[in-house]
Amino acid sequence: MIFKERDIRGVFEIILAPRNDNRGFFMRTFDETAFKENGLDRNWVQENHSRSENKNIIRGLHFQLPPFSETKMVRCINGSVLDVFVDLREGSKTFGAWDSIELSAENKKMIYIPRGFAHGFCTLTETSEVVYKVDNFYSIENERGLLWNDKTIGINWPIDTPILSPKDEKNMTLEQFKTEYKYISNK
Repeated sequence: MIFKERDIRGVFEIILAPRNDNRGFFMRTFDETAFKENGLDRNWVQENHSRSENKNIIRGLHFQLPPFSETKMVRCINGSVLDVFVDLREGSKTFGAWDSIELSAENKKMIYIPRGFAHGFCTLTETSEVVYKVDNFYSIENERGLLWNDKTIGINWPIDTPILSPKDEKNMTLEQFKTEYKYISNK
Protein backbone atom coordinates (compact mmCIF):
# COMPACT_ATOMS: atom_id res chain seq x y z
CA MET A 1 0.00 0.00 0.00
CA ILE A 2 1.15 3.50 -0.82
CA PHE A 3 -0.26 6.41 1.26
CA LYS A 4 -0.29 9.88 -0.35
CA GLU A 5 -1.70 12.89 1.48
CA ARG A 6 -3.94 14.99 -0.74
CA ASP A 7 -4.02 18.80 -1.02
CA ILE A 8 -6.55 18.97 1.83
CA ARG A 9 -4.69 18.09 5.03
CA GLY A 10 -5.69 14.79 6.61
CA VAL A 11 -7.15 13.22 3.44
CA PHE A 12 -5.11 10.31 2.06
CA GLU A 13 -5.19 8.52 -1.27
CA ILE A 14 -4.28 4.88 -0.73
CA ILE A 15 -2.96 2.95 -3.71
CA LEU A 16 -3.36 -0.79 -3.33
CA ALA A 17 -0.73 -3.18 -4.63
CA PRO A 18 -2.27 -6.37 -6.03
CA ARG A 19 -0.14 -9.44 -6.65
CA ASN A 20 -1.21 -10.81 -10.01
CA ASP A 21 -0.79 -14.26 -11.46
CA ASN A 22 -2.60 -16.48 -13.97
CA ARG A 23 -5.48 -17.00 -11.49
CA GLY A 24 -6.18 -13.32 -10.89
CA PHE A 25 -4.87 -11.23 -7.99
CA PHE A 26 -4.56 -10.97 -4.24
CA MET A 27 -4.29 -7.66 -2.41
CA ARG A 28 -4.38 -6.38 1.12
CA THR A 29 -7.01 -3.65 1.58
CA PHE A 30 -6.34 -2.99 5.25
CA ASP A 31 -3.26 -3.45 7.41
CA GLU A 32 -3.46 -2.02 10.93
CA THR A 33 0.32 -1.62 11.19
CA ALA A 34 0.64 0.24 7.87
CA PHE A 35 -2.22 2.55 8.80
CA LYS A 36 -0.72 3.30 12.22
CA GLU A 37 2.67 4.02 10.61
CA ASN A 38 0.92 6.66 8.47
CA GLY A 39 -0.91 8.23 11.43
CA LEU A 40 -4.28 6.76 10.42
CA ASP A 41 -5.07 4.72 13.52
CA ARG A 42 -8.86 4.26 13.60
CA ASN A 43 -11.22 1.79 15.19
CA TRP A 44 -13.49 0.81 12.29
CA VAL A 45 -16.94 -0.06 13.69
CA GLN A 46 -19.06 -0.46 10.57
CA GLU A 47 -18.65 -1.32 6.89
CA ASN A 48 -21.20 -0.30 4.27
CA HIS A 49 -21.77 -1.46 0.69
CA SER A 50 -23.61 0.73 -1.83
CA ARG A 51 -24.68 -0.50 -5.27
CA SER A 52 -25.90 1.89 -7.97
CA GLU A 53 -27.71 0.59 -11.03
CA ASN A 54 -27.25 3.61 -13.32
CA LYS A 55 -24.61 5.99 -14.54
CA ASN A 56 -24.92 9.66 -13.41
CA ILE A 57 -26.28 9.02 -9.91
CA ILE A 58 -25.00 11.40 -7.25
CA ARG A 59 -25.19 10.19 -3.66
CA GLY A 60 -24.44 12.91 -1.12
CA LEU A 61 -22.90 15.10 -0.01
CA HIS A 62 -23.53 13.45 3.39
CA PHE A 63 -22.07 14.03 6.85
CA GLN A 64 -22.99 13.42 10.47
CA LEU A 65 -22.93 15.96 13.27
CA PRO A 66 -20.88 15.35 16.43
CA PRO A 67 -20.78 13.20 18.42
CA PHE A 68 -21.56 10.96 15.42
CA SER A 69 -19.15 12.49 12.87
CA GLU A 70 -17.19 9.79 11.11
CA THR A 71 -13.95 9.00 9.34
CA LYS A 72 -14.51 7.09 6.09
CA MET A 73 -12.27 4.83 4.06
CA VAL A 74 -13.86 4.39 0.64
CA ARG A 75 -13.15 2.16 -2.36
CA CYS A 76 -15.02 1.14 -5.49
CA ILE A 77 -15.11 -2.62 -6.10
CA ASN A 78 -17.21 -2.64 -9.28
CA GLY A 79 -17.38 0.04 -11.96
CA SER A 80 -16.18 3.57 -11.35
CA VAL A 81 -17.17 6.65 -9.32
CA LEU A 82 -15.99 10.20 -8.87
CA ASP A 83 -15.61 10.45 -5.10
CA VAL A 84 -15.98 14.00 -3.70
CA PHE A 85 -15.35 15.45 -0.23
CA VAL A 86 -15.82 18.93 1.25
CA ASP A 87 -13.91 20.22 4.30
CA LEU A 88 -16.24 21.39 7.10
CA ARG A 89 -13.73 21.13 9.98
CA GLU A 90 -13.45 23.70 12.73
CA GLY A 91 -10.40 25.92 12.25
CA SER A 92 -9.35 24.31 8.96
CA LYS A 93 -7.43 26.50 6.52
CA THR A 94 -9.28 24.70 3.72
CA PHE A 95 -12.81 25.04 5.19
CA GLY A 96 -15.34 24.89 2.34
CA ALA A 97 -12.77 23.52 -0.13
CA TRP A 98 -13.47 20.33 -2.06
CA ASP A 99 -11.39 17.69 -3.75
CA SER A 100 -12.20 14.56 -5.74
CA ILE A 101 -10.68 11.32 -6.91
CA GLU A 102 -11.79 8.66 -9.36
CA LEU A 103 -12.16 5.34 -7.60
CA SER A 104 -12.63 2.24 -9.71
CA ALA A 105 -12.36 -1.53 -9.63
CA GLU A 106 -9.61 -1.08 -12.22
CA ASN A 107 -7.38 1.53 -10.51
CA LYS A 108 -7.70 -0.10 -7.06
CA LYS A 109 -7.42 3.17 -5.13
CA MET A 110 -9.03 4.07 -1.84
CA ILE A 111 -9.59 7.41 -0.14
CA TYR A 112 -9.30 8.06 3.59
CA ILE A 113 -11.48 11.00 4.68
CA PRO A 114 -11.21 12.17 8.30
CA ARG A 115 -14.06 13.36 10.49
CA GLY A 116 -15.47 16.75 9.60
CA PHE A 117 -16.08 16.29 5.88
CA ALA A 118 -19.18 16.06 3.71
CA HIS A 119 -18.82 13.14 1.31
CA GLY A 120 -20.52 11.91 -1.84
CA PHE A 121 -19.90 10.33 -5.21
CA CYS A 122 -21.12 10.31 -8.80
CA THR A 123 -21.41 7.02 -10.66
CA LEU A 124 -19.39 6.96 -13.89
CA THR A 125 -20.51 3.51 -15.08
CA GLU A 126 -23.90 1.81 -15.48
CA THR A 127 -23.28 -0.34 -12.42
CA SER A 128 -21.00 0.61 -9.59
CA GLU A 129 -20.42 -0.66 -6.09
CA VAL A 130 -18.75 1.26 -3.29
CA VAL A 131 -17.58 -0.25 0.00
CA TYR A 132 -16.56 1.96 2.89
CA LYS A 133 -15.53 1.58 6.49
CA VAL A 134 -16.54 4.13 9.13
CA ASP A 135 -15.26 4.73 12.65
CA ASN A 136 -18.60 5.73 14.16
CA PHE A 137 -22.12 4.36 14.14
CA TYR A 138 -24.82 5.79 11.88
CA SER A 139 -27.28 8.18 13.54
CA ILE A 140 -30.29 9.18 11.44
CA GLU A 141 -30.96 12.11 13.81
CA ASN A 142 -27.47 13.52 13.16
CA GLU A 143 -27.26 12.95 9.41
CA ARG A 144 -27.18 16.04 7.23
CA GLY A 145 -26.18 16.87 3.67
CA LEU A 146 -24.83 19.63 1.46
CA LEU A 147 -26.47 20.41 -1.87
CA TRP A 148 -24.51 18.74 -4.69
CA ASN A 149 -24.57 21.81 -6.97
CA ASP A 150 -24.04 24.59 -4.41
CA LYS A 151 -22.36 27.37 -6.38
CA THR A 152 -20.48 28.57 -3.27
CA ILE A 153 -18.62 25.24 -3.18
CA GLY A 154 -18.35 24.96 -6.98
CA ILE A 155 -17.75 21.24 -7.40
CA ASN A 156 -16.85 20.27 -10.96
CA TRP A 157 -19.17 17.27 -11.38
CA PRO A 158 -19.08 15.28 -14.66
CA ILE A 159 -22.86 15.70 -15.07
CA ASP A 160 -25.33 18.60 -15.02
CA THR A 161 -28.57 16.67 -14.41
CA PRO A 162 -27.84 13.77 -12.05
CA ILE A 163 -30.18 11.16 -10.66
CA LEU A 164 -30.75 12.15 -7.00
CA SER A 165 -32.71 10.78 -4.08
CA PRO A 166 -35.57 12.99 -2.84
CA LYS A 167 -33.56 13.53 0.36
CA ASP A 168 -30.45 14.72 -1.53
CA GLU A 169 -32.53 17.13 -3.63
CA LYS A 170 -33.31 19.01 -0.38
CA ASN A 171 -29.80 19.18 1.12
CA MET A 172 -28.59 22.53 2.47
CA THR A 173 -26.16 24.99 0.96
CA LEU A 174 -22.78 25.71 2.54
CA GLU A 175 -24.11 29.11 3.67
CA GLN A 176 -27.08 27.43 5.38
CA PHE A 177 -24.67 24.99 7.04
CA LYS A 178 -22.47 27.86 8.32
CA THR A 179 -25.51 29.74 9.65
CA GLU A 180 -26.95 26.71 11.44
CA TYR A 181 -23.82 24.79 12.53
CA LYS A 182 -20.77 27.00 11.70
CA TYR A 183 -18.42 23.97 11.37
CA ILE A 184 -17.92 20.39 12.52
CA SER A 185 -15.91 20.25 15.73
CA ASN A 186 -12.73 18.17 15.64
CA LYS A 187 -13.26 17.15 19.29
